[in-house]
Amino acid sequence: AGPEGGDMTISAIRFLPRDDDKLKAFVSVTFDDAFAVRGMKIIEGAKGTFLAMPSRKTSEDVYVDVAFPINRETRAWLESHVMRAYDAEVLGQGRGQDPRPPYPSGGLYPAA
Repeated sequence: AGPEGGDMTISAIRFLPRDDDKLKAFVSVTFDDAFAVRGMKIIEGAKGTFLAMPSRKTSEDVYVDVAFPINRETRAWLESHVMRAYDAEVLGQGRGQDPRPPYPSGGLYPAA
């Protein structure tokens, strides 16, 4: 179940790790095996690591998100799932950890 008991689930999360001081990975998330959002980023900021939404630069040189959660609960739900998957799949590699551990309802991954 998604935020607030909704029916939205994450059916896949894919990472493209980057070797950069701030940009740690590009992220694609598929919802309900029906809708994909590409261009999310895992960023190492001054206050820690966070999930940035896909954005574009306007003619005024301002970045605006093009896809984003519309409330705090959904943002927290999405970020917690993506960051746990990132920790397990990307950071856990090479440490003998299962990169696809079990998650709460809604699951994160299709069968490998």
